[in-house]
Amino acid sequence: MSTVKSRDLDTAFAFFNEIGIISQLSINQMQRSMPHGLTQSQFAVLNWFTRVDDEATPGRLASAFQVTKGAMTNTLTKLEDKGFIIVTPDPCSGRRKLVRISPAGRRAREAALAAASPQLATFLAAFPLAKLNRVLPLLRDVRQYLDTARENS
Repeated sequence: MSTVKSRDLDTAFAFFNEIGIISQLSINQMQRSMPHGLTQSQFAVLNWFTRVDDEATPGRLASAFQVTKGAMTNTLTKLEDKGFIIVTPDPCSGRRKLVRISPAGRRAREAALAAASPQLATFLAAFPLAKLNRVLPLLRDVRQYLDTARENS
C-alpha cells in the first residue's frame, strides 16, 4: 500500500470538513422555514419515501439514516402523530412494522419544499445552475462511495 502525503490527507480532511459545515448551515437554515412543525429529521424521512422507496421497516430507515432504532422510532412516532406516515403490522412477521408516507405526508413534504423556495432562489442567484451542475457529479460519486464503504464495513 502506498503512503499518502500529509498535505493530501489535509486536503481530504478539508473537503469533508467543508461538507460538514455546509450540511450544518443548510440544515439550520432550512429548519427555520419548515411548516407543520417539521424538524429536519422528520422532513428527511418524508423525503426518503419520495426518493427511495414507498415502504420500509423502522430498522431499514434507522440504517439508512445511521441512527439508532430508538431515535428513528421517536421520529416516526412524531410523524405518525401528525398523520404524515402510516405504520402497519408486517403481514409476513408478527413483530415487524411497515411504514409508508401518507397523502398528508406528501403534501407536507411539498409544503416544506415550497417554504424553502425563497432561500433556494437566493442561493441560485449566488451559485448559477451551470456551476452547480459541474459539482453535482462529484458530490454524487462521494455519496455513493461512502454508502458503499458503509455497507462493506
